[in-house]
Amino acid sequence: MFYNDDVKIEVMIDFKEYKSNIRYFYDLVMVLTNKEIKVRYKNSVFGYLWSLANPLFFALIYFTAFKTFMRVDIDNYTIFLICGLFPWQWMNNSINNNLFAFLGSAQIIKKTNFPRSVLPLSNILMEGFNFILSIPIIIVFLLFYNIKINYGSIIFWTPLLMVSQIIISYGISLIFSSINLFFRDIERFVQLGMMMLFYATPILYAEHMVPEKYKWIIEYNPLAKITLCWRELFMTGNVNIEYFQSSIIYGFIFCILGFIIFNKLKYRFAEVL
Repeated sequence: MFYNDDVKIEVMIDFKEYKSNIRYFYDLVMVLTNKEIKVRYKNSVFGYLWSLANPLFFALIYFTAFKTFMRVDIDNYTIFLICGLFPWQWMNNSINNNLFAFLGSAQIIKKTNFPRSVLPLSNILMEGFNFILSIPIIIVFLLFYNIKINYGSIIFWTPLLMVSQIIISYGISLIFSSINLFFRDIERFVQLGMMMLFYATPILYAEHMVPEKYKWIIEYNPLAKITLCWRELFMTGNVNIEYFQSSIIYGFIFCILGFIIFNKLKYRFAEVL
């Protein structure tokens, strides 16, 4: 197959434009993420410690309620809770905070022309940064409870699970942050929905404790399998491949729906804001 010089030049220009757009998108995401991190920790002496205190405090409460009083039969229940609560906090904070991703950036949206879809992503990456900083704490607890740590597996799987969780969180965030601009009541339903999904996810209890007839709750819970993958990775060094694949599929479905809704509504953002 032969191409004349005009076609070659056009292809080269398109490729350069494509590279330039990717570079612009990447730089924009990094700048916004960096801004979110600085805002989170600005004038906060215990900023990093506060991000750890929330899941650790809830772990203490749940440990007291379920292990001390209800005597749940799960070994190393403290680390069992922590390995589920830290990934969940990342997901929960990302989705709930992103309900206001566009509302909170009204001035920028009205005055500047840029891809608005990066706003929820930057918030998710900021929360992901906090999660990365929490991994050493998880490892300290694993060492304290004399649980064998598979460092090679953690190094290999952590980026893959992070990408999977980012895709899921981004898709869900894009859907509800776009709709929330037009129907402000949606934030209440999302917050209640996240609370329901928390209890429908095996964080406080083990997966095997769910009766067979209720297994569908986990099967169709889009946030359960990625959370279970994180716990299994930290506690055993393994990852359920089927759960991981299912999480990726859920993530792409949410992203497709998110971009469909976002693209239909984005032209009215400035008008509503």
